[in-house]
Amino acid sequence: MTTTVDGKDILIIDDDLDIRIAIGEALETLGEVTIRGAGNGNEAIKMVETQCPDLIILDQMLPGRSGFLVLEKIKPLQGDKKVPVIMITANPGARHKVYAESLGVETYLNKPFRMDRLTEAVETLLSPDDE
Repeated sequence: MTTTVDGKDILIIDDDLDIRIAIGEALETLGEVTIRGAGNGNEAIKMVETQCPDLIILDQMLPGRSGFLVLEKIKPLQGDKKVPVIMITANPGARHKVYAESLGVETYLNKPFRMDRLTEAVETLLSPDDE
């Protein structure tokens, strides 16, 4: 199987280091990817300013600055590059999902989620349109 994630840069933003590690390990099974992690919103914003990733996995409930506020700050930093976002959250509220989608979030997963659902979403979002 040829993977579509080779050479991609993925930024995982979650305050829980164990979750960042688990997601990173799952994504490494998809191919040769660069995994970067941020534990809070301010760190994530600085990372995007330095190098815009190919995909962002963003926790909705971050300390100090919600994932929504982080997304609002990150979107203008992307320039012409449309970076897909997967939002993960322990907050199951439907209104949060609707708001996330209004901000351009492509996939919204409630914690706990199955890692295979996340990796499938990553593969789908990073696949070229012509496949």
